Parts: sequence; structure tokens; C-alpha cells
Amino acid sequence: MNNSDEIIARARQIKLLLLDCDGVLTDGGLHYTFDGKRVLEGVKVFHIHDGQGLKLAREAGLKLGIISGRVSPALTARARDLQIDYLHQGIDDKLTVYEQIKIAEGRPDDQIAYIGDDLPDLPVMRRVGLAIAVADAVDEIRECAHFVTNKPGGRGAAREAIELILKAQDKWLESLLRYST
Repeated sequence: MNNSDEIIARARQIKLLLLDCDGVLTDGGLHYTFDGKRVLEGVKVFHIHDGQGLKLAREAGLKLGIISGRVSPALTARARDLQIDYLHQGIDDKLTVYEQIKIAEGRPDDQIAYIGDDLPDLPVMRRVGLAIAVADAVDEIRECAHFVTNKPGGRGAAREAIELILKAQDKWLESLLRYST
């Protein structure tokens, strides 16, 4: 189904990109020692390609938001660095937050994309105009998605999705021109 005419048509409409964090912007790993202590509490590893992709999306005029089930000072710092428009953490009901952002932006569902990886993302993915699953998402998320990335979460999947959107909107070459000599 990847890159079909339907997916391109959906991607052309996108004005707002929302993402989960753990499993999408990170690999979702939690590290514990043998005695049950969590290693490096609060540390998250983000992929530089995803960050550059989010920067390109913002520069191309997309609004950006993260809706995460966990609370993390590391995510707060990363979202600030990337100038993310909406950051919601510790969210159990992602659909309610989605509706709040949608109203604040004045956008219909078909102008919103969401990237997810696990079951808490399912209600939002069923509503948006472009539902995107990372390659290593659970089966239910991949089955619900309009587009499944080739890359796994935390390893460039968000960048891949952003490139799809920007190319569908004929904004990719403009993005590249910023980096040509």
C-alpha cells in the first residue's frame, strides 16, 4: 500500500502532524539492571534524522505536536529544541487531546496526520486523514495505518513520513534548496 495514489492524495492535505514519542521518536527501549533499577532514568535517545525531518516540516509550514503517554523532561527539552507547537505528556486518553488540538488549529481530520506504534495510538489513528505506523509497530497499528514506514521507531521513521508528506505537497525540493550551495 505504500506510496499509492490514495496515500499521496491524503498526504497532500496535511497541515498538522502529530506523533507519539516512545516507539516513534525513540526506539521505545527501557533499560533496567539485574537488581531491578532503571538505568539512566529519564534518558531518551532521539535520532538526528527525525529531528531534522521535524525541522523541515516546520519550515515547510506544518504545525507539529507530540502526544505521549509518559512524562519525560528529556522529551520536554527535545520538543523545545525542535520548536514543537503542541506537547502533551502523561496522556492516557490521546483522542481527547487530539480533539483539543484539532479545535485549537481549526482543522478537519483529513488535514491531520498521526504517527503511532502501539495500542494507545489506535483511537487517534482511526480518526486522522493520514495514519502512519512505524515499521516495528504492533500488528493492530500497522493494519489501521494508511502508510507504514520502512524504518523502525527511533531510527528515522518520522523523517521518512515527513518526506512522504513534503514530497506529496511538492515542498521537498524547496526544502533541499535551503542546503544547496
